[in-house]
Amino acid sequence: MFRFIKYFFYLAYNWNFNIARVLLSQEIKGEKKYGINTTGADELRSLKKKGIDISHATIYMPVAYGLLEEIFDHLKMAGPPHFPFTHFLDIGCGKGRALCVAAAYGCTKVTGIDLSKELCDTANLNLVMIKKKYPELEYTVINNDAFYFAIPRGVDNIFLFNPFDEMIMSGVVNNIIKFAGRTKEKITVVYVNPLHKGLFTKAGFTETYYIKKMKYLEVSILELFIPSSPRSG
Repeated sequence: MFRFIKYFFYLAYNWNFNIARVLLSQEIKGEKKYGINTTGADELRSLKKKGIDISHATIYMPVAYGLLEEIFDHLKMAGPPHFPFTHFLDIGCGKGRALCVAAAYGCTKVTGIDLSKELCDTANLNLVMIKKKYPELEYTVINNDAFYFAIPRGVDNIFLFNPFDEMIMSGVVNNIIKFAGRTKEKITVVYVNPLHKGLFTKAGFTETYYIKKMKYLEVSILELFIPSSPRSG
């Protein structure tokens, strides 16, 4: 219970008591429902102590279960090509909550990337647990810097929970554009707490869905499709 109490006071201090109460209830139910351990808030000080630059990273805090399930419900209702995903990628995956929920919604291939090895190790443990429920699941968790990360082949849905600042996000947007140009497939980006959404829209992404709840819970779903160039002659 200590991690739940700590999480509650973190939310109450940074947001407000009512939001903390609602989200704590979701945390307890969600962790039990999926059988994973992802609750918490981490300012990544352990990385700083190891000499790793965290100046462009935000704290670890997972997406609220209620909002995450609402996102997947929307994508599921939208149907192809939005859902089911061929390959779900979470950039800044933390402890793997979004990866696990994606598996529960029928995604059979997921990849997560995070700067923190400790968070990656925990994500792997959670995915081991979720794979017991969904044996067909293929998963990979990579400890790497998102700025230099080449998006794996077959990815068609990318998840972001405001994991870093504008400088790193600009590099991620460029990586996605290069990837879309190679694959010529439609790419869907789910961007939670989309502080740098303008980088996507300026790059040619189209916002197809937007919601904002309880003042602080905000989601933008964006799509990009770069068609093949017509052959001359």
